[in-house]
Amino acid sequence: MIPRELLRKIRQIELRTNRLVTETLAGQYHSVFKGQGMNFEEVREYQPGDEVRSIDWNVTARMHHPFVKKFVEERELTLMLLVDMSGSGCFGSGLQSKRELAAEISSVLAFSAIRNNDKVGLILFSEGVEKFIPPRKGRRHVLRVIREILYFAPWRKGTQVESALEFLIRVTPHRAIAVVVSDFLFPTRPAAAAGLPSAFSVVLRQANRRHDVVAVQIQDRFELELPALGRLVLEDAETGDVAEVNTGDDRKRFQFSEQQRQIQAELDRVFRSVGVDTIRLRTDEPYTTALGRFFETREKRRRRG
Repeated sequence: MIPRELLRKIRQIELRTNRLVTETLAGQYHSVFKGQGMNFEEVREYQPGDEVRSIDWNVTARMHHPFVKKFVEERELTLMLLVDMSGSGCFGSGLQSKRELAAEISSVLAFSAIRNNDKVGLILFSEGVEKFIPPRKGRRHVLRVIREILYFAPWRKGTQVESALEFLIRVTPHRAIAVVVSDFLFPTRPAAAAGLPSAFSVVLRQANRRHDVVAVQIQDRFELELPALGRLVLEDAETGDVAEVNTGDDRKRFQFSEQQRQIQAELDRVFRSVGVDTIRLRTDEPYTTALGRFFETREKRRRRG
């Protein structure tokens, strides 16, 4: 049985995100994500301003004046949400944990999708795939997706984004919008630059060739820079490693923030190199600005294309 507190939280998320979707984002979602192709609708007479490339030369030759083919976009899409369930998602230095923000941003995208008659599926992952919910339509289905993100208890605590992407490629044969919601905190591996797994960029490139992959990175401010609170004992939520850090030492805090900056720069470089768009969110900042900026950027690019 689902706890009453969780039901209340799901309802709050639905109310907040539904208003945002209704007033702003449903139309933007429709305009920036392309359908799977174009369907032929009709042949009609040429009108000033029509693309010359759309002229149907066979009909034009028979009728002795120009006709064009009209196509409409095949709109129905599938939105696949790949959500990180690793131990670090439970962290939050403010009122909201990273997991709660992941549920809220997933809700915004899922409700935008069903408003446009698209399907929504869910892949929960940690070091491997923890749960798969096949794509479906409807409000009740989206509420189940939100509930699973908030309520699901993973078997493992680590992070392996590439396993979720490989699973996506196997179970989703047709092109989909694949939104990876994660903090992208990987275990440090000596063979990987800046702590990024070597397989990550390879699998990410493969997934983005087949699908429209978008990375939503969720961060907390204290993961980027340490607060000056004196000596602290810190435990890694995914590996269990414990370290004592003197946060009162300015040099230690600078070294930490510089290391995080380098890791972020390498992650951004990987995303750019494989052509994956990103949305970077923080638990202490409203997500609407970053989300709106993402939609605006993609819409401008689509118009240019």
